[in-house]
Amino acid sequence: MGRNLLIAVLLSAIVVISGCQGEQEQATSEKEQVAYEQEQVAHEPAQVAYKEISPQEALALMEEDPNVILLDVRTEEEYYEKRIPGSVLIPDYDLPELAAQKLPDKDATILVYCRTGRRSEASSRQLIEMGYTRVYDLGGIVDWPYDTVSGSESDQ
Repeated sequence: MGRNLLIAVLLSAIVVISGCQGEQEQATSEKEQVAYEQEQVAHEPAQVAYKEISPQEALALMEEDPNVILLDVRTEEEYYEKRIPGSVLIPDYDLPELAAQKLPDKDATILVYCRTGRRSEASSRQLIEMGYTRVYDLGGIVDWPYDTVSGSESDQ
């Protein structure tokens, strides 16, 4: 009987030890999975959403960060007729070809505007699709209550 008891105790110990080892392996496996998923998230580009911004919010951003880019997506004629000082002109129909050249920093803050807001919305969405991360649709210059310039006068 003593021998059977010894065998039973040994078998129980083996079962307990192997069960614990399995739990440790499972815990290690779960930790490795979590670490892998976190690494994948870190390497995925952040989801960038389309955002509208008011003239007041835009002005606050411009005062806070002098490197904000004002992007006018109207025609050249419209641009010289009236624009926000310091704007960069890339007509909406030229955006796919000229964005990389005129807007090389895809993480720069870009405020996009047109005349009434239709082209600025489409252009903002297009820039986001092209990989730009801080794009804001300012809407139309018709709603801009602050300073503007016209003609070929200097914006500075």
